[in-house]
Amino acid sequence: MRIGVLGTGDMADALATHWVRAGHDVTIGGRDADKAERLATRIGGSAKPGSLRAAAESGQVVLAALPFGAGVEVARGLHAALEGKVLLDCSNPVGPGFQLLTEGGPSAAQQLAAAAPGAHVVKAFNLCHEDVWRMRPPVFDGRPLAVPVCGDNETALRRVRELVRDVGCEPVAGGGLERAGLLEATAALFIALWVGEGADAQAIAPPLAYAAGPNHQEAEDGRAAFR
Repeated sequence: MRIGVLGTGDMADALATHWVRAGHDVTIGGRDADKAERLATRIGGSAKPGSLRAAAESGQVVLAALPFGAGVEVARGLHAALEGKVLLDCSNPVGPGFQLLTEGGPSAAQQLAAAAPGAHVVKAFNLCHEDVWRMRPPVFDGRPLAVPVCGDNETALRRVRELVRDVGCEPVAGGGLERAGLLEATAALFIALWVGEGADAQAIAPPLAYAAGPNHQEAEDGRAAFR
């Protein structure tokens, strides 16, 4: 797959490194040509540097590894180059005090879609710190990390699911792009718990078997005993 990366920061580095190792052709695009060249050199393999426009034009999938707000500006300027492409958004609109900056309005992913209306925007990779994405692979207690994916175009979703697996994770259907705001709000909550409270966000939900309550699980266990 041909992948363009908009940005030269930590998320660009973490994800592009996995994708190059998986055999994809990756173009790192940045406003600063020196930064793009340094990152492409560090990643090695098929990674090559270019401008933001070159990355957008080269990729079947284009990762917007940009801060909230900057992505909209860049996508608007590149909207023609992004026509028909998968535009992958991993941003988190979280501000001081762990506040969701989009509250009451469209999500960051929806804003990106409005800036590049011909692109197929997919939301993914926003729930973890960039160093988690650097892991080879992100597996905890023997279980691969699950990555919710939100989008409206099935071809785009299929491509992003492949890229999730290339990172060593399992894709989870998160619904249409209208649900991307829920992922962004979840990130705001998780960051507040992890960073603000030092709490284990993973501990706030029961195992899947108990999602409907312990009585439901006991009933299932009872039926299984008579089979």
